[in-house]
Amino acid sequence: MHVLITGGAGFIGSHLSERLLERGDSVTILDDLSTGRFANIQHLEENPKFSWVIDSVLNEQVVAKLVDQADCIFHLAAAVGVRMIVDEPLRSLTVNIRGTEVVLEQANKKKRKTLIASTSEVYGKSAEIPFREDQDRIMGSTHLSRWSYADAKAVDEYLALAYFREKQLPVVIVRLFNTVGPRQTGEYGMVLPRFVKAALLGHPLPVYDDGQQSRCFGNVQDVVSALVGLMDCDEAPGQVFNIGNDQEITILQLAERVKELAESDSEIQFIPYEVAYEKGFEDMRRRIPDLTKINKYIGYEPKVDLDTTIRQVIEFYRS
Repeated sequence: MHVLITGGAGFIGSHLSERLLERGDSVTILDDLSTGRFANIQHLEENPKFSWVIDSVLNEQVVAKLVDQADCIFHLAAAVGVRMIVDEPLRSLTVNIRGTEVVLEQANKKKRKTLIASTSEVYGKSAEIPFREDQDRIMGSTHLSRWSYADAKAVDEYLALAYFREKQLPVVIVRLFNTVGPRQTGEYGMVLPRFVKAALLGHPLPVYDDGQQSRCFGNVQDVVSALVGLMDCDEAPGQVFNIGNDQEITILQLAERVKELAESDSEIQFIPYEVAYEKGFEDMRRRIPDLTKINKYIGYEPKVDLDTTIRQVIEFYRS
């Protein structure tokens, strides 16, 4: 297979590239390096089946050419991270909606199977735990830019499903839940790398609000296995799948665990949301995926536990 990965120089994209190359596929990545890093993929250059293009997913001519050469597409390119969404909502909306439009338009011309990366953010403020793919969504006010990312990715899902229903484009949608592992940066608000870097430097670990909000952290290798499995699954097109881990931990517990595994004496510093982000900032108290559907389709079960993942991230930053 010749695979195109948009956002391929990003954290997840680089690990996905490795996995596909290991099984013998050819991989081309498209990335503008706005949030991805060339260092993530530099080690892949020695593989003759790997190539990269530094450009934007908004460039229709470039996307059209790359889609023509590909057998399937993983569309991971997005403006991500709570910090970026709050600080640059217009950029987030443009890249996430128009970028997906461009990919779907070009993929449809050649009927290339396409996987669209969405997010657990689309569930909004729902308290119906665990989150199931077909449940109702509850969004906050449009005055809070925090919810713009969730709405943009929901529009991506509507677009993808419309192409499937009206144009018979084979497209799969995945909602990613807090994927973590080596190469992830904390620059845009990702919590685990921020904690690990602070712990290793002896700086305070910044815990927002009271730290009792909980999340489930999936190792990137488990997530990549799910992405590849869904692309290979003939029954997946037209469907939406949660991907992640369903083991819940509070952010305060995560900070304490990072401190212990990093053997750090750092303090834990509590920071109000309005100081960290914006006045009136809202967050989900719990975010847990129901993994029943993806298990039914491809037998997916997360294999890497959180302690192992934290150790991997610690080793990555130490090296």
